[in-house]
Amino acid sequence: MEIVKVAHLENAETVSFGDLAHYRPLIADGDTPMRTGIQVSEPGYEAPPHSHPYWEMLLILDGQAEAWMMDTPEKIIPLKAGDMIALPPNQAHSFRTVGDQTMRLLGIHHSPERIVEYTEGESGPDGYPVVDN
Repeated sequence: MEIVKVAHLENAETVSFGDLAHYRPLIADGDTPMRTGIQVSEPGYEAPPHSHPYWEMLLILDGQAEAWMMDTPEKIIPLKAGDMIALPPNQAHSFRTVGDQTMRLLGIHHSPERIVEYTEGESGPDGYPVVDN
């Protein structure tokens, strides 16, 4: 029988994504086929362009965001609390907080490890290693 995994947000480590955002990994120990976490982003936050070699899903819990794919930056996707976006593997994307409210999202990475490939520069702003293909 599998052991049930339980994560409590108050016990999660906090990983800084710069001055305007942080991430708190939840089910993220590498023992499950996916990784989850809560990201909190203040007004003015914009994620650097990046991709993952797996599907990533973002569920907006509070606030508003805009997302876009780097190959079609003119196609802005508005997101509000309750909306979810599924981002395909190996497709560079970004998102930003919109408005004057803090935005919170649940990120679901369809991988036991968080792998981020930044499209600008050689090091990630969030303390996670950058993986090059």
